[in-house]
Amino acid sequence: MGLKNNLHKLKLKYKGTKMAPAFNAIHTFLYLPDETTHNGTHIKAADDLKRTMNTVIMAMVPCLLFGMFNAGYQHNLQVGEIQAVTAGFFSPEFWALDNFMIGFWKIIPLVIVSYGVGLGIEFLFAVIKGHEVEEGYLVTGMLVPLIVPVDIPLWMLAVAVVFGVVIGKEVFGGTGMNILNPALTIRAFLFFAYPTWMSGDKVWVEGAVERTNEIAAGANLDAISGETILGTLAQGKAVTHSVADMFLGFIPGSVGETSTLLIVLGGLFLVFAKIGSWRIMLSSCVGAIVMGLIFNGVVSSGWITETSKFYGLMSTEFWHHLLIGGFAFGTVFMATDPVTASQTNKGKWIYGFLIGFLSIMIRVFNPAYPEGVMLAILLMNVFAPTIDHYVVQGNVKKRMKRLKAKVA
Repeated sequence: MGLKNNLHKLKLKYKGTKMAPAFNAIHTFLYLPDETTHNGTHIKAADDLKRTMNTVIMAMVPCLLFGMFNAGYQHNLQVGEIQAVTAGFFSPEFWALDNFMIGFWKIIPLVIVSYGVGLGIEFLFAVIKGHEVEEGYLVTGMLVPLIVPVDIPLWMLAVAVVFGVVIGKEVFGGTGMNILNPALTIRAFLFFAYPTWMSGDKVWVEGAVERTNEIAAGANLDAISGETILGTLAQGKAVTHSVADMFLGFIPGSVGETSTLLIVLGGLFLVFAKIGSWRIMLSSCVGAIVMGLIFNGVVSSGWITETSKFYGLMSTEFWHHLLIGGFAFGTVFMATDPVTASQTNKGKWIYGFLIGFLSIMIRVFNPAYPEGVMLAILLMNVFAPTIDHYVVQGNVKKRMKRLKAKVA
């Protein structure tokens, strides 16, 4: 109560000045607004924007914690400190606190930079526009560290956050007005501006880049290979990870995208909380399965041989595509963004299906980086209003036909 009272006194002291929006923004961010409506009919509900955002963050926390553990595990595995999960799952070395702490000290700075820079921009725009701070970045700030490599330089992340928040959201009017998913806009900026830090076999394991530089300088060390499963398949090589590794998440990848199990649990939590759209999640999986089956059929027919550069990913079991890369995380936490996704029920089915379908298509044919969920979601963000438009127009035409039939 002391902090709240002090903030209230500062609000009164600076009321009517240029700094008033800043104190209003801080007060609104920390506490519920103390304003009440004065006229009109209103619907009261327990959920507001802040509670909704907090619910989504809660769904992502397990992915964050596991990402910290997996970052340390992958590092220790590559430097030879522990055995592979299949050989040492129940060993004390595998569950050692050191695995978690290595990832913790590497990932926490990513979270701090993401929230610090992003919320700083939100407060700046709140002061400029003279309104309370918008809580929309609460979720974006958590998403960003989960969809980048563990070794991404902090200054690159900061630059990308500035671009994503300003160009991806504030230019369109702020929370609720953006066309593109802000977190994916940030990742897309990193992908195109700094491609060597968003692809390859060195950026996915903590310390791999640093060790590579030391070896180049003449150090007598073993190289660390952090190649993802998608990277392995794209090169036509055999995958050494088991299906259990893929599902549980003991594989290299972006911080929060590796554990399909925890992502599914987070998705179920969002569905039961009536925040995430099960239609989008389900239809996206269906679209991915359909595209995967098409590729498997092409390989089975003999149209693609083992000498083709596309053979590795096209011959992958269709359901494996759901477990590897960023597909599961993107489908659950970003394709379902209520601002940028389709709003009509039929539109959600179409929107989700096309995301899944295009994700696998781009993943297979992308010459630069074997992944497609980011580009697929951003593309469908652009087409979501068009999908809803034609769905609504179709319903209008059906009703007009029924009305004419009744009149006749």
